[in-house]
Amino acid sequence: MKRPRRTDYLITERINPRTREIDRYSSLKIIELICEEDKKVAEAVSKERKNIARAVDMIIKGLGNGGRLIFVGAGTSGRLGVLEASECPPTFGTDPGMVLGIIAGGRRALWASVEGAEDKRRGSWGELDTLNLKKVDTVVGITASSTTPFVEGALIHARLKGCGRIMISCQPVRDASIADVFICPIVGPEVIMGSTRMKAGTATKMVLNMLTTASMTRLGKTYGNLMVDVQPTSEKLKNRARRIIMQILGINRDEAENLLNKSDWNVKAAVIMGSKGVSYKEAKERLEKHKGFLRKALK
Repeated sequence: MKRPRRTDYLITERINPRTREIDRYSSLKIIELICEEDKKVAEAVSKERKNIARAVDMIIKGLGNGGRLIFVGAGTSGRLGVLEASECPPTFGTDPGMVLGIIAGGRRALWASVEGAEDKRRGSWGELDTLNLKKVDTVVGITASSTTPFVEGALIHARLKGCGRIMISCQPVRDASIADVFICPIVGPEVIMGSTRMKAGTATKMVLNMLTTASMTRLGKTYGNLMVDVQPTSEKLKNRARRIIMQILGINRDEAENLLNKSDWNVKAAVIMGSKGVSYKEAKERLEKHKGFLRKALK
C-alpha cells in the first residue's frame, strides 16, 4: 500500500472548488471570488480568540520579566513575522531586541526565495543559540501548513530551553507536544491552490497584529488607544506626538510642541509635565516608579 505523502492531508494544499475555472473569468469576476473567500478570514480568526488571548497572557508574562518575543517562519510566514517584529519599535517604542523575527534562509529570503531552507529541521537552531534563549523568552512558530521542518525544529529547540511556545497555523495541528498554545484559524483552500500568501497569510497577519497590539497595550505602551510610546523619528510621527499631547491635555499645537521640546520628545513625560506641572526629571521618575504605565503615573 502506498504511504501518503506528508502534505497530502493539508487543507492548504486542496483545490478550491469555487475557483476551478478562474482562468476563464473576467477581471471583475476574479476579484469578486477573492473578496468572497477573504470574508471567511475574519470569522476563522475570531473562532481562535480564546487561544490568541492565552498566547497574549504568555507573552506579557515573559516580556514583563525581561524576556523576548521571537517569531520564526519560512517564506510568507517568515516575512510576516519579521515585518511584525520590525513594526514594534516605531509603534510601541520597544527596544529593537525585544521583539525579533527569524526567517528560513536569512535576510536574503525576505525578497527572494531560498530553496530548501524551510526543509532544514535544525536550520533555526544556530540563530536561536546566538540569541542565548532563556526561560522568559517566548518563541512563536508561524507555519500555514503546520508541517514546516524549520519551524518545528525551532519550537523543539525552544522546548529544550524551557521557553514558552506558540504555534500559528491554518491547519489543525496533529502533534500537541510541539507548542503550549495553538492558534489555528482554518480558512480553507486558497483561491489559487497552495498560495498561502492569500487567505492564510491574511489570517496570520491578523493574528500577529493581535498578539503584539494586545501585549503592548497590556504592558502600558498605550494610553487608551493612543500610541504614547511612539518614537517621533519622522515628521509624520512628530505630528502624531503633537496630536496625542493635544488630545490628552486639551491644549493647542504650540503648547504641545513646547512640552515635547522640554521632555526630549518623550510623549509620556510631556503628558505628566503638562498635567501635573512637574519637571522632566520628576516625570521620568514617576514613569519609572509605575513601570512605564502612564495612567498609573498620572494618578
